[in-house]
Amino acid sequence: MNNVSSLKATDDIPLSTKIATALAEGQAIRTDVGKDGRLHIDRPLPFLCLHLTYGTKNLAARDITSSNASYLIASSLSEAAPIVQAVGAEMMKHFGAFIVLDIGELEHDIRLADDSPFLPHYEVAVSATSEPQTQNARKAFIKAICDAEVRFRTPRITRPEPKQDPVLRLQEADVPFPCVGVRFAPIYRQPESGSDYPGLRETMIADLFDAGLRAFAAFAADTETLRITTHRALGRKAFVDAVRRADRSIDEIAQSFDFLLSVTPINARQAFDEFQQSDFQYAPHFLYRPLGVDVEEQKRKLYSVAFDHLEDPVLYNLYREKQQEIDLQLTMLAHMHRRQYTDFGRALYGSVEPELLTLASDVLAHCRMPVDEGEIPLVGCYEVVQKSREMVDAYHHEEPSFRARVEIRDDLPPGLMVTGEKLLISRHTVMEQRRVDALLHHEIGVHLLTYFNGSAQGLRLFRTGLSGYEGVQEGLAVLAEHLAGGMTRQRLRLIAGRVVACAAMLDGATFVDTYRLMTQQHGFDAANAFNMVLRIYRGGGLPKDAIYLRGLNEVLQHLRKGGALDPFWMGKISAAHFPVMQELSLRGLLRPPGIRPAFLLLPRANERLEKIRSGLSIAEMATL
Repeated sequence: MNNVSSLKATDDIPLSTKIATALAEGQAIRTDVGKDGRLHIDRPLPFLCLHLTYGTKNLAARDITSSNASYLIASSLSEAAPIVQAVGAEMMKHFGAFIVLDIGELEHDIRLADDSPFLPHYEVAVSATSEPQTQNARKAFIKAICDAEVRFRTPRITRPEPKQDPVLRLQEADVPFPCVGVRFAPIYRQPESGSDYPGLRETMIADLFDAGLRAFAAFAADTETLRITTHRALGRKAFVDAVRRADRSIDEIAQSFDFLLSVTPINARQAFDEFQQSDFQYAPHFLYRPLGVDVEEQKRKLYSVAFDHLEDPVLYNLYREKQQEIDLQLTMLAHMHRRQYTDFGRALYGSVEPELLTLASDVLAHCRMPVDEGEIPLVGCYEVVQKSREMVDAYHHEEPSFRARVEIRDDLPPGLMVTGEKLLISRHTVMEQRRVDALLHHEIGVHLLTYFNGSAQGLRLFRTGLSGYEGVQEGLAVLAEHLAGGMTRQRLRLIAGRVVACAAMLDGATFVDTYRLMTQQHGFDAANAFNMVLRIYRGGGLPKDAIYLRGLNEVLQHLRKGGALDPFWMGKISAAHFPVMQELSLRGLLRPPGIRPAFLLLPRANERLEKIRSGLSIAEMATL
């Protein structure tokens, strides 16, 4: 559909007529109905979800209804009937079939005391008109509700009494289309106070919305009106303004601070000299940038962002998850250098699970340092900057929106870091020449590429990163090094060593203890061990660096199961969000990746991918 229409009735032309005209012209519709209603149709669909308020407010049934791509909320059946007739008539012309799902709530749940020793079934009354396709839609709805995991209560399916049957009421109002009526007990309300159980309300909305989509999909399949691969493809294909407002607000808060820069010491070189002068006996003193964000103010802003009008359970969950992640980051900044900092870091990045520690130990055992590789050519920061800008220019030539910046920084430990659209390169960086291209594919070909692809998705969330995206991002970035042919045994040892060091830190080891563990037991040289331990103890103890090996293992498992890489390039996502990304893509809310990584086209990249799919272990990934 083309332009979105907001329509109003006039003295000479009723609203239903204007709706019919707009639909016939192929327009999307989002318009107020009466005092507290709305009609929303974002594209032609052979269904309409209906909720009649009769003066009620804040019901879950309203939220279930408004989650759909085609819905009508009206105050009464007399107000709704002409609109349903107008929409249905136009959709019948388009599809040859049309169904109405009337969603509402029963007045009461079974009366329970707050201290009830058990929770009985809750009632869901479902009725339908007699057509075989409509009866199948009813069965699909019932099956979905019975299969859903609503906590604490299971549904008891009933048929409504004739006087209360919404389907009969629609027929009496001359709505001539197939109908399914649903009335469910409001179990999300607390029995004594009438207040909501927020988590249960969210679950019910998501489950009943999904059941409705399954009913619509069954009807569409039986009537051959639409061909879809999954019922979730019937969801929205347009963001409402509330989504864009929430997206901007969350992004502004996320951009108000740089978490990693805030917790990274600015005196790494001097600290190493200090540590060396103490004969590696005393932990050095680290200096940090002054915190440039008012944590309490940003938290107030964070929790003032309204998600209750997003009208999309999938997006609602994505933003809630991101809200909680940003909250944890801000909490960590407020607790730097305190004991709680590491505890919150554990909540954000997870502990080092035994399986991951075993994997790291296995990599360290199999990737022993070579006895003598001879003299390996090294390069400094300026050569790395030149190569970086060449790669950025190549991506920019392919896609003009790829406008990354490369900066040299004096206040970073040796190495590279991506923040937003910038690649930061420490002036103290010295690295093996053979590693430069691989590392740039890591930083530019994954981190910056997914930032700019995410920017093209219409919501900033996909460039900022969905909650928990960092593990898979770093796993993909390390995979990029391997596919580019620049993975060394030393690099694999470093990634595995970080896991071992994180585990030691989380178990209470001091900076000096962990440094000795890495040098004396695992054979790392002084400079590399120091930089590794610095990263892990920055801010007071940050377990982030375990995510590289964990993420790489997740990506390899995904590939071995036949998974594709393309969805990862759409933005900054985690493997857990694959089903969400697939659904949003099917709904037309996400674009395919605008830029694909250059390392996938390198010689032998595909051959290396196939070996991984065939079972190549992480310890065997060294190419140099």
